[in-house]
Amino acid sequence: MAGKNLEPSVEKDWNKVLANLIHHMRLPSFPQVLVEGLGVLAHFDTYLLITYKHALKPIVLHSSYCEEDEPIFFRFINKAYLIDPIFNAIEQGLETGIFRLKDLAPDSFEHTKQYKSCYKDFDLNDEIIFLVPLSQEVVLNISLGRTSKLGSISRSELNRLKAVQPVIQALCQQFWQAQSSHFVHDEYSQRSLEHAINTFTSSLLTPREKQITALVLQGYSSKSVASTLEISTGTVKVHRKSIYLKLNISSEAELFSLFITHLSNA
Repeated sequence: MAGKNLEPSVEKDWNKVLANLIHHMRLPSFPQVLVEGLGVLAHFDTYLLITYKHALKPIVLHSSYCEEDEPIFFRFINKAYLIDPIFNAIEQGLETGIFRLKDLAPDSFEHTKQYKSCYKDFDLNDEIIFLVPLSQEVVLNISLGRTSKLGSISRSELNRLKAVQPVIQALCQQFWQAQSSHFVHDEYSQRSLEHAINTFTSSLLTPREKQITALVLQGYSSKSVASTLEISTGTVKVHRKSIYLKLNISSEAELFSLFITHLSNA
């Protein structure tokens, strides 16, 4: 039984949810029904179902956010996804499992403009990331957010989600087989972080400075950049000072603002 590892008090409700999900699994209504069903297993205030295909612009399938009301949030989704920790985790080969955002994000991510605009400003206290491979090229990210009112996800909630992960994955794949033709990733938006950095800095920065700029934009601290590139922290700081000088800025916040403006104008 799909819910055999659930508590008896939850299993009965989950079986009803599962029956409803099976009924809708090949219909356009599936994402909404899925979100409602997951609410039986874990509490959350916000949700976002979004698909990634390589470096193409992601597609939002279902969301609690409104593009008209949350323009900054969608600006990051549409333009700055290249520096998003979830996108980069997928690009590095992670395509299935349940995680917390903090498990995937670099050590200095909470200090980035992306975090402040997309998480802190929306009072998100915790976020559960459900990654589902839909095909050889497409990965679905189901993000379930919790504001400070709900606090962090509990161990029992996380265990419930893990218990039903295989069946959720199978249902999502059935939905995608039936509905994928309605969600076409825009080929013209294809690009990589490396390409974005090159067009952003042009010939101003050295190859090493471009590497460091990319890592800083993703939320890596100087210490983590040093570890990743196998150089000293002092060398990273010297490079960062040079980067700021060449770009005529004086802070990390200005670097993010300049990069986001570049992506918006690209």
